[in-house]
Amino acid sequence: MNKKQTIDLDFDRQHIWHPYTSMTQPIPVYPVTHASHNLIHLETGEQLIDGMASWWSAIHGYNHPVLNEAMHAQIDKMSHVMFGGITHQPAVELCKKLVAITPEGLTKVFLADSGSVSVEVAIKMALQYWLSQGVTTKQKLMTPFKGYHGDTFAAMSVCDPINSMHSLYAGFLPEHIFVPAPISQFNSAFNQAEADELEHYFLNHHQHVAAFIIEPIVQNAGGMNFYHPDYLACVRKLCTQYDVLLICDEIATGFGRTGKLFAVEHANIEPDILCIGKALTGGAMTLSATITSDKIATGISEGEAGVLMHGPTFMGNPLACAVACASIDLLLSQNWQHRISEINTQLQQLHKCQALSAVANVRTLGAIGVVELTEEAGSIDVAKIQAYFVSQGVWIRPFGKLIYLMPPYISDKNSIRALCDAIYDAIKGKHYV
Repeated sequence: MNKKQTIDLDFDRQHIWHPYTSMTQPIPVYPVTHASHNLIHLETGEQLIDGMASWWSAIHGYNHPVLNEAMHAQIDKMSHVMFGGITHQPAVELCKKLVAITPEGLTKVFLADSGSVSVEVAIKMALQYWLSQGVTTKQKLMTPFKGYHGDTFAAMSVCDPINSMHSLYAGFLPEHIFVPAPISQFNSAFNQAEADELEHYFLNHHQHVAAFIIEPIVQNAGGMNFYHPDYLACVRKLCTQYDVLLICDEIATGFGRTGKLFAVEHANIEPDILCIGKALTGGAMTLSATITSDKIATGISEGEAGVLMHGPTFMGNPLACAVACASIDLLLSQNWQHRISEINTQLQQLHKCQALSAVANVRTLGAIGVVELTEEAGSIDVAKIQAYFVSQGVWIRPFGKLIYLMPPYISDKNSIRALCDAIYDAIKGKHYV
């Protein structure tokens, strides 16, 4: 009988470069053998309650039979075929669903590989649209500080230029126009001065701006800022008034995470271009989409090039499209709004952290909970706090001064209580420094 094979952590440490990790001083990684429901199973025997939904994507949890069945059925037909000159049922079915559930004016779907690539495509769409109209002056983007849109180069150029993880590339990236980050919070009154300040930027820069790009309602990796819907509505109004396209990046917020199917619904607006990813496949495979209007698609198609200049090798991957269809159907077949509301109620337990001196702010929205530490609390030692969380049977990965939860929607109240308790205990016991 063969001995059980173990994961070679020494090889991993010496040769595998993990995200945002040093190769010379790597933080420990935890060997996972399998995942099921909302649990991550380690080779060492621990079962960890997942608070991250695998970077916000695994909304149905892991090893879901509906998603597995969709992939099994598709892989026997074809796992991949090029999308140039070819189409297939999973892609057609998925695009039908996306056109049906996204804002009414969004009718044209470009399937891509990842969220960052969908942002690249959106930026290309905006720039190429204006070039196709004979407008050569609109070569800039406008975006708020504290934004995050991905790790590829065009996406990095619209991330926060000062405090983001990508600031060291400043000399290589195109320089765009940054406006003040939204200040009025989601559940507070909207300060009209923000609208006036925004209009000042549009008035002075619109002739050079192809598009305004923003994460609707929640600025995610840039600081977990939950801002007022009226700010987003104001952006839409100004984009229309000053002839600037609006790109909404719903990669993290789409598919129910904020309590609406898409976060733009909080402000009752339609973007010109919408980016989605992450939860699109329920976290089962990588896939994204950039969805736009007839106006943009026609404008590009009737321009000099006649086509959108982008075409990923794995665009429209049938396996990914099939599981995305299953994930969307699974979400919509449930009373997901009630489930998100229940999770939000359970996440209120995080507010007990507000009594701790190291905590600056606690906030929740939909199925998102955030605890922000004070500047005086010091930097979070990710390796130390993750070791503590694992010892408590939970998986939580903070960044910056933020310890946050975006659990799978299937998480029960006991799981969320355990996640909230672990955060409280970690801060109270100073297990983060």
